[in-house]
Amino acid sequence: MDSVEILSQLDTAAERYAFPDLNNGYYYAVDARLHAYRDARRWALIVETVGYSPRAGNLTDILHIFGNCLTSGEPGFENADFLDRIDNWDEIEDEDQPETYCGTSIVIRGHRLDIPAEHGEELIDVLRRIVPDHRELLLADESELRRRIPADLPEIIRLDQWHHPDGGLPSESTTFSQLADVLTTGDVERYAPDAPPNTHWFHWPESGTL
Repeated sequence: MDSVEILSQLDTAAERYAFPDLNNGYYYAVDARLHAYRDARRWALIVETVGYSPRAGNLTDILHIFGNCLTSGEPGFENADFLDRIDNWDEIEDEDQPETYCGTSIVIRGHRLDIPAEHGEELIDVLRRIVPDHRELLLADESELRRRIPADLPEIIRLDQWHHPDGGLPSESTTFSQLADVLTTGDVERYAPDAPPNTHWFHWPESGTL
């Protein structure tokens, strides 16, 4: 494996609109995480993007999965990579005022949370308030991450923030070029960011606006 192979796969996904887009007009950006895995022969990269889709009616963690050792499916995402997180959506969205909050507690993966929010607030504002204290409930657990990659493939990098490209191909991004070098060599010092992180939802004002 080499970095050209890795970046080629990511570029192909971008051309098919299967590479993570934090400014996706259908999902309000909420959170993100990146995982890189490798050994001497195999590599995998998973980028999680948590977003709120008014059309889908849930808060969803989308796993974008790449690699040369996928155990099922193709690089990018498939239907099972869309992980809805809120169990009681019908209770939290106001029927009379869509996309606003009813004021009830929110159940995420069986955990009932009381979020400091008022009836009538915009749902996206309430959902983003979940992240500081409960983000692990929104992001993927080990079984979800390993659904399409080998269970024995070591994780070598996990990023909670990075500089994500806004348009263009991944191969044109310093972040993903460096990550491709890490995946190829196993040298984590090849990831040496030269731009400030921008994965916080604040940096993606066009997300969810369609």
